[in-house]
Amino acid sequence: MAALFRGCRNFYKRSHKHVELTLVSSRSMASKTPVGFIGLGNMGTPMARNLLKHGYPVIATDVFPESCKEFQDSGAQILDCPAEVADKADRIITMLPSSPNVIEVYTGPNGILKKIKKGTLLIDSSTIDPAVSKEMAIAAEKMGAVFMDAPVSGGVGAASLAKLTFMVGGVEEEFNAAQELLTCMGANVVYCGQVGSGQDVLFCKTGVKIK
Repeated sequence: MAALFRGCRNFYKRSHKHVELTLVSSRSMASKTPVGFIGLGNMGTPMARNLLKHGYPVIATDVFPESCKEFQDSGAQILDCPAEVADKADRIITMLPSSPNVIEVYTGPNGILKKIKKGTLLIDSSTIDPAVSKEMAIAAEKMGAVFMDAPVSGGVGAASLAKLTFMVGGVEEEFNAAQELLTCMGANVVYCGQVGSGQDVLFCKTGVKIK
């Protein structure tokens, strides 16, 4: 009887350990769900490539077909517009040239918010007017999504080497989720406060002109 009990106990330990490993594996797999990336310019392309290097499937789009083709050759899935990306991914990063570009990509006829899913995390790494970041956050919130601004310090070389610094503004409870992705592309990820704070800190740090 004692031997039977020991056998059952050992089986339970092995089974319990297997369950723990399965849960850990499931969580790891969940974190590698597709990430949307919009804006494959001089900065966006190396940033998105670093996500691929870390094992994240990337779904991307850009207004320039040649940028899309180059990135598709790196292993990404390319779609026609931001709305299609939003339909396929619940974590989306944007890296765009100016405030008008951000407004168009998020709220335009083929914009992200046209097909966004509730609970989607939106991270904008463009250098833009903090007021526009706040407008996009309000628009996203109405759709049940979360918007964070995360502009960068560092140039193309830093982007290629994943040495960027991200200054993040938004809901603090969502910072860890954003940090998971941003650490794939940067050496420093700093939480700065509410939406728009990332842009404010970037301006104070670098004096970069907001577009």
